[in-house]
Amino acid sequence: MPSFEHDTVPAALDALDEAPSAPVPPVWGNEAEGLWAELQKVPRHHAPHLGEALVEAGFLTPAQLRQALRYQDQMAQHVPLGEVLVLQGLLTAAQLRHMLAAWMGVPTVDLGRFQPEAEALALLPPLLADREAALPLMCREDTLVVAVADPWDPRLLEMLRFTTEHRIRPVLPLPGTLAPALARAYRRVPTASAGEAVAPPPGVSSLSELAQELARSNEQGETQADVVSESDNTLVRLINRLIQDAIELRASDIHIETFEPPRPVRVRLRIDGELRRHLELPARVRFAIVARLKVMAELDISEHRRPQDGKLDFARFGHQRMELRMVTVPTSGGLEDVVLRLLGGVKPLPLDGIGLSERNLQALRGVMCKAYGLLLICGPTGCGKTTTLHSVMRELNEDHRKIWTAEDPIEITQEGLRQVQVNARIGWTFAAAMRTFLRADPDIIMIGEMRDEETARIAVEASLTGHLVMSTLHTNSAPESVTRLLEIGLDPFTFSDSLLAVLAQRLVRRLCTDCRVAETLDERGERSLARLYLQGAADADVDGLLTRWRARFGTPLRQYRRQGCAACGGSGYRGRLGIHELVVADDALRELIRRRAPAAEMFAAARQTGMNTLRQDGIEKLLAGLTDLPEVLAATNQ
Repeated sequence: MPSFEHDTVPAALDALDEAPSAPVPPVWGNEAEGLWAELQKVPRHHAPHLGEALVEAGFLTPAQLRQALRYQDQMAQHVPLGEVLVLQGLLTAAQLRHMLAAWMGVPTVDLGRFQPEAEALALLPPLLADREAALPLMCREDTLVVAVADPWDPRLLEMLRFTTEHRIRPVLPLPGTLAPALARAYRRVPTASAGEAVAPPPGVSSLSELAQELARSNEQGETQADVVSESDNTLVRLINRLIQDAIELRASDIHIETFEPPRPVRVRLRIDGELRRHLELPARVRFAIVARLKVMAELDISEHRRPQDGKLDFARFGHQRMELRMVTVPTSGGLEDVVLRLLGGVKPLPLDGIGLSERNLQALRGVMCKAYGLLLICGPTGCGKTTTLHSVMRELNEDHRKIWTAEDPIEITQEGLRQVQVNARIGWTFAAAMRTFLRADPDIIMIGEMRDEETARIAVEASLTGHLVMSTLHTNSAPESVTRLLEIGLDPFTFSDSLLAVLAQRLVRRLCTDCRVAETLDERGERSLARLYLQGAADADVDGLLTRWRARFGTPLRQYRRQGCAACGGSGYRGRLGIHELVVADDALRELIRRRAPAAEMFAAARQTGMNTLRQDGIEKLLAGLTDLPEVLAATNQ
């Protein structure tokens, strides 16, 4: 008989609140000590499998169980037994959840009657509690009892353990009681200092409250796309609150993923480059939420078969200035996903604030002082190339210079720049913008990306006629960028004369300074890290390198690892920084370009002139306590 798969408990069960008709395990109310005593008991699994446990408890007859198992075997793809029983109507979601909790030794708590302790609430910040739908109930010794919608989510439990620095004992809330209890609990908690719980501003509903209200308001039927409007209803407030949450959490993207019932709508945020689960909504709003966002971005709400893209100005809806780029993607079953990228409100960083080493910073500033030439920033999508370009222009942006930019999209705005949004659909391409700029008396031209030979050729010509031209490329390393441009058809002689420098970069997550843990490296660890740094070098002087490191970073050498706290949401990281690889064109490199030397030969020549590779720059930032080894290795493994 197949066993129940704990990591596949269907999240859609949360949306159903039917009361069980068969006997259910006891529900704890305000008896805190009784609940604690129950948690101390060792669960006894009379039945080894969920199906047998349901039969023992009287929820199913043996015949019903056999029928469900036969149906499960006939399905095209594997579906957990619990979901099969709900789909067949043999169990309600509430019955299954209560039975599963009893079988696994997880008590059920009626949060409508349970008063959380202030000491427990103070351990978990309200924003994190609301985002993860986790309510601390009480603290005993080193153990924190937390009510969560899914007590079998290992990621959530581990994050709570790191954040609170307590052992976590999850309990299951009675259906429909978690969201109201969260709202009540954190409204009552006073705050006097950073890190303590903060009550929501008067009149502002939390995301979990709005989700609960939305579920109640749609119980009579599905929300139709053609009735969604910009009126101040629950759905409108929920979407506004979601975008506001994303801004506060420094998210770069919002992913809204829809599924066929009974699976819920899933919302995830990309924070510091990592996708994190943020919210689940009832399946019956899957059309309405997409339609509402289309209305906000002025897209066609009747079109579901083709992708659409547009922009959403959040300030138009009475909120702070923030522009979002929106794309809809048709998925199976006639559904659509939505991805929103947060663009507006981003300010250019100072050049010395993007993570450049002192050596690279000085070399780059030397290149920027040139009156003409070509400066390239390269790396994969999402590595911060545009941010670096705008940091360079921020330093060059003075009244006596005319700076034109062609971008797609315009992600960062600067006063003093003349920024142009290209639109290939009407023929307004990067190449067309370049030709126009050359007739508009420029000093500096920035091209968002060199996508084709025509754009690259015009950029080289412009750089040779008295203009400083900057652009980006999607390549993996600085020397590879040179060979890529030669491969698409550039003349090696004119290109070698125009090239000033190529800066390759990646983004790594920055360690949270509130909770990072320093670890002293022993001799073996020091030499291992030095060999990793010198990997591929012809003259690998490990002892000389260690001497330089000790003079720069102190003795003994240390590396840092992440831990997790309330300030970083339990992840151990807060923000990102760049690691870089800068090649400055010299006579030797120009000669290699003219004879179309392979990238490996250019790379070796750059190393001989003192270029630090991406991995070497990352290891130096590791020793400075800015990031950790897993991040460096993940960003530089090619």
